[in-house]
Amino acid sequence: MKGMLVIISGPSGSGKGTVVKNLKYALSISVTTRKRRETEEHGVDYFFCTEEEFIRMRENDELLEHAAYVGKFYGTPRKYVEERIDKGEVVVLEIEVNGAIQVKEKFPDAVLIFLIPPSIDDLAKRLAFRNTEDSLEIEDRITRALEEIELIDRYDYLVVNDDIPVTVSEIETIVTAEYLKPHRSKDRIEKFAFAKTSNIAEASHQI
Repeated sequence: MKGMLVIISGPSGSGKGTVVKNLKYALSISVTTRKRRETEEHGVDYFFCTEEEFIRMRENDELLEHAAYVGKFYGTPRKYVEERIDKGEVVVLEIEVNGAIQVKEKFPDAVLIFLIPPSIDDLAKRLAFRNTEDSLEIEDRITRALEEIELIDRYDYLVVNDDIPVTVSEIETIVTAEYLKPHRSKDRIEKFAFAKTSNIAEASHQI
């Protein structure tokens, strides 16, 4: 059976990174032009490349989505994702809303899941608790979260992340449900039709 691409988005502080780490699926590896850190491994943490190589990939439509951040380029390599899906793997891609919509346009079969905390108050508390942003940055992230929520109708599913194990279980249920959709079950349909045809032919010979 062919695999599928699952895209998980959500505002900063929604816990999507922790959720993705707890999912037992293949994680998509991004390509980037930023310098490799000593603790990072090419092909494991990122695919590292030059700016010229990245531009070539972008122009040849080899990226499902791409973006610039702090003067460096990041993107999702189409080949890497498609090879794993062809092997029957569920590939998880954690990206922001605009990138997710880019991928959906190029990869209509992708399953889009939006993750949110129970409330804006919970989001603010999570951002404050991790102590990595000042009050103005937290306010900016909350404003950005409200903007992203307006695009939820572009997603297939909404999951409220109040408890990591429950959230992981709900995402696994979504994947199971997606596999039961007819357009993902062509091999089962063909097997059923072949078995039916064979049984009819066998029965007719016995008459």
